[in-house]
Amino acid sequence: MKAPGGRGRIALLAVLAVLVATPIVVSAACSSAGGATGYAPRTRTYYLAADEVRWNYYPVPANSADRNALTGKPLGDTENTFLLRGPDRIGSTYLKSLYREYTDATFTKLSPRPPQWEHLGMLGPALHAVVGDRVDIVFKNNLDHPASIHMHGLEYDKKDEGAPYVDGAGGESRLDGQVPPGGTHTYHYMVPERSGPGPMDPSSIMWMYHSHTEEVTDDYAGLTGAVLVTRADAARADGTPSDVDREIVLQFQVQDENQSSYLDRNITTFAGRPDSVQKDDEGFVESNLMHSINGYLYGSQPLESLAFRRGEHIRWYLMGMGTEVDLHTPHWHGNTVTFMGMRTDVVSLLPATMVVADMTPDAPGSWLLHCHVNDHITAGMSTRYQVK
Repeated sequence: MKAPGGRGRIALLAVLAVLVATPIVVSAACSSAGGATGYAPRTRTYYLAADEVRWNYYPVPANSADRNALTGKPLGDTENTFLLRGPDRIGSTYLKSLYREYTDATFTKLSPRPPQWEHLGMLGPALHAVVGDRVDIVFKNNLDHPASIHMHGLEYDKKDEGAPYVDGAGGESRLDGQVPPGGTHTYHYMVPERSGPGPMDPSSIMWMYHSHTEEVTDDYAGLTGAVLVTRADAARADGTPSDVDREIVLQFQVQDENQSSYLDRNITTFAGRPDSVQKDDEGFVESNLMHSINGYLYGSQPLESLAFRRGEHIRWYLMGMGTEVDLHTPHWHGNTVTFMGMRTDVVSLLPATMVVADMTPDAPGSWLLHCHVNDHITAGMSTRYQVK
């Protein structure tokens, strides 16, 4: 009886050894970009500039500018707090600093934004990368003050950190944090496995990039964008995930124009009587808190930019920025999403957090998508999406 028992134990140990070893072999195969995945890593080069632009938080047709784009009712006191221009009010249009993509290093021609990315609004372009890639961003500062690019999640050296502070670095490693007006800097990033989707992630994830020269004022001026990173075994040639039909990037933030580097210029440019403005007046301060999704208020984001077909696989990349008031709870009407393996129709965001949620819409219609914080609802942090 001992011999069979011994053989059984040996066989069991052999099976356990195989089970323990197998995940290591599979993981190694999957993480070897260009190996078992069939994906050939490449260098992806993007040309981004920080440009000064005029941005309207409520871009609706002139014949409907006096109505709430969501409710269809005339604008009331609440909406006009943020939208109405007056002697001592700026209104809905502000000077902003935005990241914009160009076709090449001459920075003479803007890259046209494809229709499926029009929803980005004032966000910088959504950049794509695949695990194993290298990403080069040639950055030109077209502003009248220094700016930079600071990247979350990807791998970079000190000379490409994009943030000026006392870090013991010197020489060229200081140039990346404050690119002067008219200056350029090329940021180099690697996309190792730790920059890609983790074991519980879907096939792609999001990282944000933003200017870190004057981090608070740069953020409120508008210098923010997203990088989307896909697993090598799930990537198309353009870097997008092969199991997704549409990608959507949304930023929920109370844009505090009082802290923008353009506040004084916005007052002199847009206020009816700039000399009557009192910057510490409570009403004036409140009027500059733009509760926006990608720079849009009260459903003014073009509906066709968030239009899908029933049964498509939609991947939502959501991010928050801002301060302690920026606790956001995006809520989809009509359809549900999966987030971290769970079914839900509400997710949570804090400043500098990033969330990925997947949707396969099955309910046709024009549906509300809004932050569920009550004060943010009344202040206009709402948009719509459409399922055809």
